Amino acid sequence: MSASGGTKAIVAALAANLAIAVSKFVAFLFSGSSSMLAESVHSLADSGNQGLLLLGGKRAQREATPQHPFGYGRERYVYAFLVSIILFSVGGMFALYEGYDKIKHPHELSHWYWPVGVLVFAIIAETFSFRTAIKESNALRGNKSWKEFVRHAKAPELPVVLLEDLGALVGLILALGGVGLALLTGDSVWDGIGTLCIGVLLILIAIVLAVETKSLLLGEAAGAEEVAKIEKVLVDGDTVTGVIHMRTLHLGPEELLVAAKVSVQHDDTAAQIASAINAAEARVREAVPIARVIYIEPDIYSETEAAKGPDREATPGGPSPTPDH
Repeated sequence: MSASGGTKAIVAALAANLAIAVSKFVAFLFSGSSSMLAESVHSLADSGNQGLLLLGGKRAQREATPQHPFGYGRERYVYAFLVSIILFSVGGMFALYEGYDKIKHPHELSHWYWPVGVLVFAIIAETFSFRTAIKESNALRGNKSWKEFVRHAKAPELPVVLLEDLGALVGLILALGGVGLALLTGDSVWDGIGTLCIGVLLILIAIVLAVETKSLLLGEAAGAEEVAKIEKVLVDGDTVTGVIHMRTLHLGPEELLVAAKVSVQHDDTAAQIASAINAAEARVREAVPIARVIYIEPDIYSETEAAKGPDREATPGGPSPTPDH
């Protein structure tokens, strides 16, 4: 996995979650807190999720084969989608069940200092992990808002770790609130309510992750900035006079497919056109290094055909009515 995959953030989150999961489970054994049990399962699920992200990054590095000629870069999307499913089922649904059971059958907390101490420790550890994820993300985020970064990032690992760490921190606060209210009021139902809140939070985060990774799995185009760069460098003003239409597709976070139909001069020779297309490919790779698979089709632009209407399948023809990159 490349540096942009956020390996450092994943490893930091994995180490933190393993330590936290053990401490939470010990606290549950001593206190009987359902919030602690839900949080320990949550941390175990998160640890498994980070393991899946690392595995996906490793498998995505395999060389292309005749059966998979474009390589395995999109496996990172597959494993990120599995993370959302695990977070929903193992984390969220278990917390909902445990919270409901605790509300229906409340029992008094014992050794309250165990869950409180562990929660404080967990908040510190998760803060460290979250800080690492933020630092790694800032290197790629640029001037985008956090919402835009999560929604439009092509590498799925950092958004996954960010949302997991954010959910973990909020979940810890909810667990601490549930345990605290149970101790103050003497009513352990509050512990169950805190557990239910944790379950709802995890399910909401899982849904966001599932929606975003599903979009990546289906295939997303390059960002607007990359598309503009590619369109600009394709044209040399001499042999290649314009872009009739273009499609882009992410084969993986760091691998982009570009397919374009360009207009050329009608009186150019085949050798001139071939040379111009090779030069255009080189310019595209220099401007957008992740554009590794490029197909350029030369055509003669026809104003007559273009005037008939924007037909996506027209050959030749004009530009499409809407952006179709």
